[in-house]
Amino acid sequence: MKALWFFENVNLFNFLCPHKYKEFANEHSFLDYNKGDYIYMEEDKSDKIYLINSGKIKIGYITDDGDEIILAILYRGEIFGEKAIFDNDERNEFAQAIENGTSICSVTQEVMSELLKNNDDFNISIFKFIGYRFKKLERRIQLLLFKDTKTRLKEFIKELSNDFGFENPISKDIIIKHPYSQKEIATLIGTSRPTLNGMLNELQLENYIEFERKQIVLKKS
Repeated sequence: MKALWFFENVNLFNFLCPHKYKEFANEHSFLDYNKGDYIYMEEDKSDKIYLINSGKIKIGYITDDGDEIILAILYRGEIFGEKAIFDNDERNEFAQAIENGTSICSVTQEVMSELLKNNDDFNISIFKFIGYRFKKLERRIQLLLFKDTKTRLKEFIKELSNDFGFENPISKDIIIKHPYSQKEIATLIGTSRPTLNGMLNELQLENYIEFERKQIVLKKS
């Protein structure tokens, strides 16, 4: 059930991290961040791509009214800041650590260009990833703008099933073991944690799901 982008992200880390390559290893080091630290802000120069070695990062932007909109929460093995592949204009989003001990690998445009030039497998993988990421973010924005909370939650659960789910061979239910806390899920679908908890209980009563802390069972309809 895992979507292509999810397991290729882990491979992208192996392809992309400079310490994997002899010619770049001496120039490479991991950057450490604590909860609340920004990796970059809106309007910062877009000149690096980042890979998460440990911890979690949230990607979002601030509206004209001062509201924070979260587009993604990323974790070990994922990349972000991929706009730097195409240009070095200003960022239109922020990236912020949401756990202490977050460790990030940064890759300059120059190193990225060398990797793209010399590694066909990486070249294919990175552009598949970027295409899928753009589609995913576009859909999430549409859901936040135009759908009610319950619909957003159901769509998010379906998304989780594609990324993390596997089928129970007996019941045919989809078992989803995911990395998100309830607070993080609430943030991603644009609601409060109490509202999310109420919606989860409602979907469980409807036999749509069963849920525990880091596991959701999407019931066979």
